[in-house]
Amino acid sequence: MTYDHELVLIAQEFVEDEIGNQIAQETRKTVLCNVKSVGRNEFYSAATAGLRPSIVFVIHGYEYDGEQIVEFEGARYNVIRTYSTDFEEVELTCERVAADG
Repeated sequence: MTYDHELVLIAQEFVEDEIGNQIAQETRKTVLCNVKSVGRNEFYSAATAGLRPSIVFVIHGYEYDGEQIVEFEGARYNVIRTYSTDFEEVELTCERVAADG
C-alpha cells in the first residue's frame, strides 16, 4: 500500500488561563496516509446511527495516538471509528466537520 497523501493528526487538550477559563490547545502532527472510500454497507449502517462517514484514511499504527480530529487537504474531519487491519496499519473512518464548526 502506498502512502501518497499527507494527513494532519490533531490532538486537543484543555488548559486554564490565568482567570480559570478553559482554552483548547491543539497539537498537530503530519503523517503520510492512504485514502480509501467508505464502503456502501458501512455508510448506510453509520447513517442509521446518525453518522455521516465520508472518507477512510489508512496510517501506520505506531503514528496514531487516539487523536479524534484530522485535517486533510484543508478540510477538518472527526474520527468516528478506528479499525486495526493488522499490527502495522490503522484505518480511520472520518466524517467531515461542518463549516460552522
